[in-house]
Amino acid sequence: MGQRGEMWVAVQAVLLVVFIALPSGKAPWPYEMAFRAFGWVVAGLGMLLLARSALNLGRSLTPLPRPKPDGELVTSGAYRFVRHPIYLGVLLACLGIALATTSGLRLGLTLILFIFFDMKARKEERWLAERYPDYAQYQARVKKLIPWIY
Repeated sequence: MGQRGEMWVAVQAVLLVVFIALPSGKAPWPYEMAFRAFGWVVAGLGMLLLARSALNLGRSLTPLPRPKPDGELVTSGAYRFVRHPIYLGVLLACLGIALATTSGLRLGLTLILFIFFDMKARKEERWLAERYPDYAQYQARVKKLIPWIY
Protein backbone atom coordinates (compact mmCIF):
# COMPACT_ATOMS: atom_id res chain seq x y z
CA MET A 1 0.00 0.00 0.00
CA GLY A 2 3.10 2.25 -0.04
CA GLN A 3 5.17 3.38 2.92
CA ARG A 4 2.88 6.34 3.64
CA GLY A 5 -0.34 4.76 2.36
CA GLU A 6 -0.21 5.95 -1.23
CA MET A 7 -2.44 3.12 -2.47
CA TRP A 8 -5.21 4.17 -0.08
CA VAL A 9 -5.20 7.62 -1.68
CA ALA A 10 -5.20 6.15 -5.20
CA VAL A 11 -8.19 3.90 -4.44
CA GLN A 12 -9.99 6.83 -2.79
CA ALA A 13 -9.43 8.97 -5.90
CA VAL A 14 -10.80 6.23 -8.16
CA LEU A 15 -13.89 5.77 -5.97
CA LEU A 16 -14.58 9.51 -5.98
CA VAL A 17 -14.11 9.79 -9.76
CA VAL A 18 -16.54 6.90 -10.24
CA PHE A 19 -18.96 8.61 -7.83
CA ILE A 20 -18.87 11.80 -9.91
CA ALA A 21 -19.23 9.88 -13.20
CA LEU A 22 -22.32 7.96 -12.10
CA PRO A 23 -25.56 9.14 -13.69
CA SER A 24 -28.34 10.96 -11.88
CA GLY A 25 -31.60 9.13 -11.76
CA LYS A 26 -35.30 9.26 -11.25
CA ALA A 27 -36.01 9.18 -7.54
CA PRO A 28 -36.98 5.69 -6.38
CA TRP A 29 -38.58 7.36 -3.35
CA PRO A 30 -41.47 9.80 -2.87
CA TYR A 31 -41.04 13.55 -2.30
CA GLU A 32 -38.28 13.92 -4.89
CA MET A 33 -37.96 17.72 -4.55
CA ALA A 34 -37.66 17.54 -0.76
CA PHE A 35 -34.89 14.96 -1.07
CA ARG A 36 -33.11 17.13 -3.65
CA ALA A 37 -33.21 20.20 -1.41
CA PHE A 38 -32.22 18.23 1.67
CA GLY A 39 -29.41 16.61 -0.31
CA TRP A 40 -27.87 19.92 -1.34
CA VAL A 41 -28.00 21.12 2.28
CA VAL A 42 -26.26 17.93 3.48
CA ALA A 43 -23.68 18.17 0.67
CA GLY A 44 -22.95 21.79 1.57
CA LEU A 45 -22.55 20.94 5.25
CA GLY A 46 -20.23 18.08 4.34
CA MET A 47 -18.05 20.35 2.22
CA LEU A 48 -17.92 22.95 5.00
CA LEU A 49 -16.92 20.27 7.52
CA LEU A 50 -14.25 18.97 5.16
CA ALA A 51 -12.80 22.45 4.57
CA ARG A 52 -12.91 23.49 8.23
CA SER A 53 -11.32 20.22 9.36
CA ALA A 54 -8.52 20.58 6.81
CA LEU A 55 -7.86 24.09 8.13
CA ASN A 56 -7.84 22.75 11.72
CA LEU A 57 -5.02 20.37 10.79
CA GLY A 58 -2.84 23.21 9.53
CA ARG A 59 0.67 22.03 8.74
CA SER A 60 -0.25 18.49 9.84
CA LEU A 61 -2.55 18.12 6.82
CA THR A 62 -1.49 15.43 4.36
CA PRO A 63 -3.46 13.46 1.79
CA LEU A 64 -1.65 10.33 2.95
CA PRO A 65 -2.79 8.27 5.93
CA ARG A 66 0.63 8.17 7.61
CA PRO A 67 1.08 11.29 9.75
CA LYS A 68 3.76 13.79 8.81
CA PRO A 69 6.97 13.47 10.86
CA ASP A 70 6.72 17.12 11.93
CA GLY A 71 2.93 17.06 12.42
CA GLU A 72 1.03 17.52 15.65
CA LEU A 73 -1.96 15.64 17.03
CA VAL A 74 -5.03 17.85 16.56
CA THR A 75 -7.93 17.24 18.96
CA SER A 76 -9.71 20.60 18.73
CA GLY A 77 -12.35 21.96 16.37
CA ALA A 78 -14.32 19.18 14.69
CA TYR A 79 -11.69 16.74 15.98
CA ARG A 80 -13.30 17.12 19.44
CA PHE A 81 -16.38 15.29 18.12
CA VAL A 82 -15.01 12.79 15.61
CA ARG A 83 -11.50 11.49 14.93
CA HIS A 84 -11.82 11.69 11.14
CA PRO A 85 -13.97 14.73 10.31
CA ILE A 86 -12.49 15.07 6.82
CA TYR A 87 -13.71 11.57 5.97
CA LEU A 88 -17.08 12.40 7.53
CA GLY A 89 -17.22 15.57 5.44
CA VAL A 90 -16.58 13.62 2.25
CA LEU A 91 -19.22 11.06 3.23
CA LEU A 92 -21.80 13.76 3.98
CA ALA A 93 -21.03 15.52 0.70
CA CYS A 94 -21.45 12.23 -1.19
CA LEU A 95 -24.64 11.36 0.65
CA GLY A 96 -26.02 14.80 -0.07
CA ILE A 97 -25.11 14.63 -3.75
CA ALA A 98 -26.64 11.15 -4.01
CA LEU A 99 -29.89 12.46 -2.55
CA ALA A 100 -29.83 15.69 -4.57
CA THR A 101 -29.28 13.84 -7.83
CA THR A 102 -31.70 11.07 -6.83
CA SER A 103 -29.09 8.49 -7.72
CA GLY A 104 -29.45 5.07 -6.15
CA LEU A 105 -26.05 4.15 -7.61
CA ARG A 106 -24.40 7.10 -5.86
CA LEU A 107 -26.19 6.18 -2.65
CA GLY A 108 -24.78 2.66 -2.91
CA LEU A 109 -21.29 3.99 -3.62
CA THR A 110 -21.59 6.25 -0.56
CA LEU A 111 -22.04 3.10 1.52
CA ILE A 112 -18.97 1.57 -0.15
CA LEU A 113 -17.06 4.79 0.61
CA PHE A 114 -18.09 4.51 4.26
CA ILE A 115 -16.64 1.01 4.43
CA PHE A 116 -13.51 2.18 2.60
CA PHE A 117 -12.97 5.15 4.96
CA ASP A 118 -13.52 2.90 7.96
CA MET A 119 -10.79 0.55 6.73
CA LYS A 120 -8.48 3.44 5.80
CA ALA A 121 -9.02 5.04 9.21
CA ARG A 122 -8.18 1.75 10.94
CA LYS A 123 -4.78 1.68 9.18
CA GLU A 124 -4.22 5.39 9.75
CA GLU A 125 -4.94 5.02 13.44
CA ARG A 126 -2.23 2.40 13.85
CA TRP A 127 0.26 4.93 12.50
CA LEU A 128 -1.21 7.73 14.63
CA ALA A 129 -0.88 5.58 17.76
CA GLU A 130 2.77 4.89 16.91
CA ARG A 131 3.48 8.58 16.31
CA TYR A 132 1.52 10.17 19.18
CA PRO A 133 1.65 8.70 22.71
CA ASP A 134 -1.65 10.43 23.65
CA TYR A 135 -3.55 8.97 20.71
CA ALA A 136 -4.93 5.97 22.62
CA GLN A 137 -6.57 8.29 25.18
CA TYR A 138 -8.03 10.44 22.41
CA GLN A 139 -9.24 7.31 20.61
CA ALA A 140 -11.01 6.12 23.77
CA ARG A 141 -12.80 9.49 24.19
CA VAL A 142 -13.83 10.35 20.63
CA LYS A 143 -15.75 8.25 18.07
CA LYS A 144 -14.17 7.42 14.72
CA LEU A 145 -16.56 8.54 11.96
CA ILE A 146 -19.98 9.42 13.38
CA PRO A 147 -20.01 11.70 16.44
CA TRP A 148 -21.25 9.98 19.64
CA ILE A 149 -22.19 6.84 17.64
CA TYR A 150 -19.29 5.21 15.76
